[in-house]
Amino acid sequence: MSRAEQPSRRTVLAVAVAAAVTGGAGSARAAEPAAPADRAVPAEPGAADTAVPAGAGAAAGAAAARTPVDYRSWTTYPEWRGGAAKGVRPVAGDRPGVVIATPAGRTDYTDPHTGTTATWEYATWTGPAHRLAVPATEVIASWNAHTPDGTWLQVELRGTYSDGAETPWYVMGRWAAGDQDIRRTSVDGQSDGRSSVWTDTLALDDASTGLRLAAYRLRLTLYRRPGGKATPTVWRLGAMGSDVPDRFTVPASVPGLAQELTVPRYSQEIHKGQYPEYDNGGEAWCSPTSSQMIVEYWGGRLTPAQLAWVDPSFADPQVCHAARHTYDHQYEGCGNWPFNAAYAATFDGLQGVVTRLGSLTDLETLIAAGIPAITSQSFLPSELTGAGYGTSGHLMTVIGFTADGDVIANDPASPSDAAVRRVYRRSEFETIWLRTKRHNAAGNVVSGTGGVCYLYFPARPTPGQRKALAAVGVR
Repeated sequence: MSRAEQPSRRTVLAVAVAAAVTGGAGSARAAEPAAPADRAVPAEPGAADTAVPAGAGAAAGAAAARTPVDYRSWTTYPEWRGGAAKGVRPVAGDRPGVVIATPAGRTDYTDPHTGTTATWEYATWTGPAHRLAVPATEVIASWNAHTPDGTWLQVELRGTYSDGAETPWYVMGRWAAGDQDIRRTSVDGQSDGRSSVWTDTLALDDASTGLRLAAYRLRLTLYRRPGGKATPTVWRLGAMGSDVPDRFTVPASVPGLAQELTVPRYSQEIHKGQYPEYDNGGEAWCSPTSSQMIVEYWGGRLTPAQLAWVDPSFADPQVCHAARHTYDHQYEGCGNWPFNAAYAATFDGLQGVVTRLGSLTDLETLIAAGIPAITSQSFLPSELTGAGYGTSGHLMTVIGFTADGDVIANDPASPSDAAVRRVYRRSEFETIWLRTKRHNAAGNVVSGTGGVCYLYFPARPTPGQRKALAAVGVR
């Protein structure tokens, strides 16, 4: 978890917070000072754009009231063929994707975290415009890919506003599975005065104006060392747009399932002080610790060679590995949501997405199909009975429900692996996870995550799993 009630580095503009305080229509994120701006985004050649007409989101107004979340992904061979390709080609098979064919050109990239400048071949894939079923105040991209040594990728997003204007191409992440070629990073300082990127989230600066994002396009840039044959392979690319209504409380859902999944239990706290270069050590490793639990639930295992860098005296070395391989060098933490989903998908046969869910009923649907979930929440010690701490941001793994409907969670903020399994009151858990606004320890209004969730599941789900995922808006 984040250190108890210390400011999160996941930030939003002050005007967005002001809009939330005065009852604005959009959901705000954490009301803390903004992080320093990063260097300018390197220019890359792009595919021709297709604008969405002014007012494109207006017809979806009624749908927005019913469904405040729209997750869309590109995963099939026809979908990859449908994009605008410059130097990439789609590949078929069990996991269709895109790879570098003949590079479109070369570019220099100076890694802001090492100061090293290197030349890279690149190729691009640009998806078609996706008109959001719910005009959105926030959009979060996520992806699944393989990046062998000497390769990496960049994901960008361009939004179309409800008045027909467009955002710039925003960088949503520069990513590689390892850290030997570039330092995995988000990019700060991206804004056009109407929307901004905050680590992993594109958010409107002032949702109270009624402005929304009506559509978006995604662009992949794949990189490799000049003259090499290796290539990134991207199997899944998607984004979740949402307009979750502002709320301090949420309607209670009715319990409907008593079931518990057997998920490995790992404590982040036993890693306190280990590898402080990765967000001050294990005390802040809730996200990778939760990710590792579910990766191993699905059978993902790390080899002795992959863990050889970890001090052999440390317990659960795989948690150290997960922290290193989810670490965002700009955010200076392991809690970048898409980076965690991308890490999970580096394991054979797994895929991962970042989305929002609407209720604990959605989680019950997933648990019934054997799919655990990672939820993001923030709360005071008094707001979650039995937790014993408060936090400005924390991830935990939901693994089931009791006969009374209470939530069974593997909470990594526990003193030992044996103590990780917790039972939390249903109404309290639902509130701290789904609300968009809350009061912190100082009494100030700050934001909640509005139901953010990581979902990791098989690359080839069973029919029951596929049905459950579709029921919560993921395919």
